[in-house]
Amino acid sequence: MKTLKRILLSLIAIILVAGAIGWFSLDKETRGLLATFPTNRNLLFWSQTQRDAAFRAMDRIPLLAKWHTAQPSTQPRPLPQGKPLTLGMDLDAFMQGQRSAAVIVLQDGKIRLERYGLGFDKDGRWTSFSVAKSFTSTLVGAALKDGLIKSMDDKVSDYLTDMKSSAYDDVTVKQLLTMTSGVQWNEDYGDPNSDVARFNNHVPELGVDALVSYMRKLPRAAPAGTHWNYSTGETNLVGLMLMAAIHKPLTEYLQEKIWQPAGVEQQATWLLSKSGKEISGCCLQAAPRDFARMGQFILEGARVKGQSIMPDGWLKAATTRQADINQPGRGYGYQWWTYDDGTFAARGIFGQGIFIDPARQLVIAVNADWDKAGAANNPAFDAREAFYQAVRKAVDDEAAAR
Repeated sequence: MKTLKRILLSLIAIILVAGAIGWFSLDKETRGLLATFPTNRNLLFWSQTQRDAAFRAMDRIPLLAKWHTAQPSTQPRPLPQGKPLTLGMDLDAFMQGQRSAAVIVLQDGKIRLERYGLGFDKDGRWTSFSVAKSFTSTLVGAALKDGLIKSMDDKVSDYLTDMKSSAYDDVTVKQLLTMTSGVQWNEDYGDPNSDVARFNNHVPELGVDALVSYMRKLPRAAPAGTHWNYSTGETNLVGLMLMAAIHKPLTEYLQEKIWQPAGVEQQATWLLSKSGKEISGCCLQAAPRDFARMGQFILEGARVKGQSIMPDGWLKAATTRQADINQPGRGYGYQWWTYDDGTFAARGIFGQGIFIDPARQLVIAVNADWDKAGAANNPAFDAREAFYQAVRKAVDDEAAAR
């Protein structure tokens, strides 16, 4: 009994020391803001000052979260300075309206614009939120190329047997990636009773992963493949399916397939669920330039030594309309938001994004803390879309003036 007590006291001491190390690695202002956090850990309902502090520190407070780490490349990809981009808009006003932490524009792999705000800089890591979904999608493509997932027509329950006899039993990998499962899900960020607000607090059945336990109870709302409905829960399910296929943590596969091949300069961290697995629909932390490098990697076809990490044609399919989202000129691919003009984007709540324009060889990476989570009826979202268009127009005007 005394031995067990000593072990428990040692574990408590280790946890407290780890927490102290993470805490004191933060600047004084951030520590002060984090100290005001309520017991409610649901970030959808944090104050803006709390989000300002936490979004740059999600992986630096061991008592707030746990994570896995992807190591950077030993040969980081250079991002040389290009000609400064002249925009026909007030950039300072745009960044203030966005509550922007970082804006980077690459063209032909060169930095055309780079600005920071909110006391953030190029050496910090900002959280991605649902930008991580597009990383997860790319890893599914890699698993297909590796033969670890056999087909996009495989059933989800082929990999997650605990989903058998649920509404997901007839849902394919493709339908899960395109969010056309037809399974009911409420993604209302302002509703504390929505699925996206509740599922992290679900108490699972004994021996069943918490997410699987929640998702397999959801009812069917439409036949599979007939209706698009945005669901973070489903991307988290994609991650569990992927880990079942690759037999390793997502962060390890990310490091192998994307992070190091893309030539990133800094570590990335991926937050874990309470079951100890990466939250594949969210919460990958990286430096702004490395988010831009990820966009450049995708722009160039996700190639390593001349060969794509995905099957032939898969990336093109992933980044073009696969599902109708009832918005003119826009659609949804395999966890990428698509535009009918050939551009596509990764998007995360509160203003995170990677926009890619293959025709103009453009990558735009942004991090922010909007005062509202989602895109619907959000002036900050509309302003960011206008910024993307302003960058494209500036590039076109340059070309016309030559």
